[in-house]
Parts: sequence; C-alpha cells; structure tokens
Amino acid sequence: MTEPADGTASTTGTDLPAASMLAGTLAVLAGACVIGFAAILVKASDLGPQATAFWRLTLALPALALWLALHRHGKDTPPGRPDMRLMALAGIFFALDLAFWHVGIKITTAANATLLANLTPILVALFSWLIFRETVTRSFILVCAVMLSGAALLAGGNLTIDPDRLTGDVFSILTAFWYAAYLLTVRKARDGASAPRVIFLSTLIAAPISLALALAFGETLLPAGWEGWVPLILLGVVVHAGGQGAIIFGLGRIPAPLAALLLLVQPIVAAAAGWMLFDEALSAIQLLGAAIILAGLYIAQRKSPAPPPSVPRDP
Repeated sequence: MTEPADGTASTTGTDLPAASMLAGTLAVLAGACVIGFAAILVKASDLGPQATAFWRLTLALPALALWLALHRHGKDTPPGRPDMRLMALAGIFFALDLAFWHVGIKITTAANATLLANLTPILVALFSWLIFRETVTRSFILVCAVMLSGAALLAGGNLTIDPDRLTGDVFSILTAFWYAAYLLTVRKARDGASAPRVIFLSTLIAAPISLALALAFGETLLPAGWEGWVPLILLGVVVHAGGQGAIIFGLGRIPAPLAALLLLVQPIVAAAAGWMLFDEALSAIQLLGAAIILAGLYIAQRKSPAPPPSVPRDP
C-alpha cells in the first residue's frame, strides 16, 4: 500500500490516478472559487498594495502552521527533506505575483486586472511543454482559447481602455507570468513534499519579501482602525491559507496546465460577488461568457490525461 503526501491511503496502484485526479480537480476548483474574492478584498484594504500583500501572507502563517502540525500528528514516517530551492523559488514567485497584481488592482479596474492576470493558462501550457516536456494537445489549446474568450466576454462589460490605467494593465499581464512560474514550481515541489509543507515554507519565504517591498515604497504598515484588519484577515486566513492551500493540494494530483485552466473560474466568482455584494447586474453577453467558461472547464477536465502517480514524502 502506498500513501500520498496528503495522508490518504491508496489500496491499489490502478485506482489512485482516477481518485487523485478527482480530488485534485475539486480542490483546485474550490481554491479558485475562494481566491475569486481576492480582488474585492484588496480593493477594500486601506493599505498600499505591498503592505496588503505582507499581511495577507503573514496572517496566513498561523493557520498554515496549524495545518502542518495536524498533518504531521500521528505519522510514523520520519519527515522527508524537501527541496528548499523549489520552496524558495515558489516563495519568490508568489511574492512577485502579489506585488504586481496588487499594484495592478489598485491602478486599473478589477475587471482588467482579473482578465489580464488570467492569461496564466497559456503561459503554463507553454512552459510545461518547453521545460517539463509535458504533452499539450491541440484539443487542450482549443479549450484554452475558448475559455479565455469566455473570460473576455465575462469581463467585457466592465473592461476599459484608459491610458492613465495602462501601467496597471501591464502589471496585471506580468502577474500572469509570475503566477505561471509559481504554479509550475509548486507542481514540481509537490513531487517531494506535502501540500501543507509546500505552502507553509513558500509563504514563510514570501512574507519578508513583501515586507521589504512595502518598506521600500514607504507604505503604511498598520490599518487606521480595527475595520482595516477585516479584509487583511480574510485575505490571509480564507483566501491564502484556504484558497491557495486547496490549489497547492490539487497541484500534487493533476497536471499544471489543467489546474491553470480550472483557475479561470475566478472571473465567474468575481462577477457573482459583484452582483451579490454591489448589485452589479450581469448582461446577456457576460452570462454567455460564464457559460462558455463552465463548458470549457467540463471539457478540459474530461480530456486531460491523468498524470503518473507520485508518492511525495511526508512532512
């Protein structure tokens, strides 16, 4: 009997891929739904983009430490030695992802930032093919194009072309690059370590980088009142520890290109949140875009090949 890093026993070598794919797919989808609220919470923060990123990471650490401790409890297997180079790279890439994306959100519209940052699937598929020699089929590329068109339709009603916001748009595009690098690094790190260990160590590395950036840009580090802590706590505990934790769990079980496509559910969640919280009506075109994304997600999940089962070390 083999035991994956997340502690779930597999009774046979043949039933692991299907069960693993299902668990990974559901985890990434759940994580994507949670982090779909990130843009709203970042907008709600009264701190600068880098200070917001610092607290997002720092406030997540206690929850992540608890997850790691609970995961370790009762393990007979001694802790493995994770590849700290991959952990460091994951932390650096995620710190840069937050730095660029939070700046983009503050400068441009949430719709622009969300859509441009969701160019990640294209970059993940390209780098997976170039670096890891993972097969990227024509059908996958077609589904990717269809889903991105759906995301464009969904955001289309709120997209703006404004020279004053061009810098924010550029930062949002660069966010896609950093997040793609983060996803691929985490996917590789998950071959040798469990989800709680990967996200705890990478967050521990990313937090001081965000702090250094906040200090370098002269940002205020503390909210003016207790109300200012609410979006920061939600970003840290719910979005990062919960949402990103679920995504990293899933990345140990499904291919990175598929995970990147599943993350395109974020614009749907953001649009639904805007409708529920701010009474932002959705047009027929936007509803069509959401339907296209959901259809693409279903097709992508069915057509994606199962990765070979791996047995990461326990933390």
